Amino acid sequence: MNVQADFRLRDMHNWDSAVWANLLKRLTILVVGLFFFAVSIVLSLQCNLGASSWTVFHDGFSKHSPLTIGEASELTGLLMLAISWFVGIRPGIGTVLNMILVGVFTDLLLWSGVIVKAEAYPLRIVMLIGAIAVIGVASGMYISSGLGAGPRDSFMLALTEITGLPVHINRWMIEFVVIVAGIFLGGSFGVGTIIMVLLTGPAVGLGFRLFGLPTRSKGGRPAPSATEQVRLANDD
Repeated sequence: MNVQADFRLRDMHNWDSAVWANLLKRLTILVVGLFFFAVSIVLSLQCNLGASSWTVFHDGFSKHSPLTIGEASELTGLLMLAISWFVGIRPGIGTVLNMILVGVFTDLLLWSGVIVKAEAYPLRIVMLIGAIAVIGVASGMYISSGLGAGPRDSFMLALTEITGLPVHINRWMIEFVVIVAGIFLGGSFGVGTIIMVLLTGPAVGLGFRLFGLPTRSKGGRPAPSATEQVRLANDD
């Protein structure tokens, strides 16, 4: 799926039924992708082996504030939105919805208790593997909607354009920094966190390929450019 949107919000008054149908389709893909992203977060928390890198940070943040893990995620997302915009990735509909809905879905899933904390090691391992697989698919799905990458992934895509390194290398660098901060704050860190750091990048790369998104810049410029396509999709 081409991530370049075929509409602009400023031209909403000129949209016909086909454009509205296209937007509804993209919004559905986006929201489903964000829900699965939250599922991955909760799986990593409840696998009892150590949460994903950002979740370690959000968990630690929540322990030093009145915020829930989801609310800590939303506040962090707002900061990353500002940083990624400064780097050159303008926020779009998907960026804002990512910032809000992932936190909301995470808190709802934790509140519902539908994903229980694992005790037996076989279940812990299955849930950890599930978290890694789901986050890869979810990342490719919501970015493929063409409504803008999330705050953290916008920043990751900007680094891909700037450095010319593959997506998973930039992902690793970001996550290592986040983990150090999360450990300092007392977040849910464990061996599962390290495994997710090592395998989430390749999983996201596979998710990108699954949905037809590029994973590498060539010759100093993306070809085709994931970041430029996201920037166009974000441009309202």
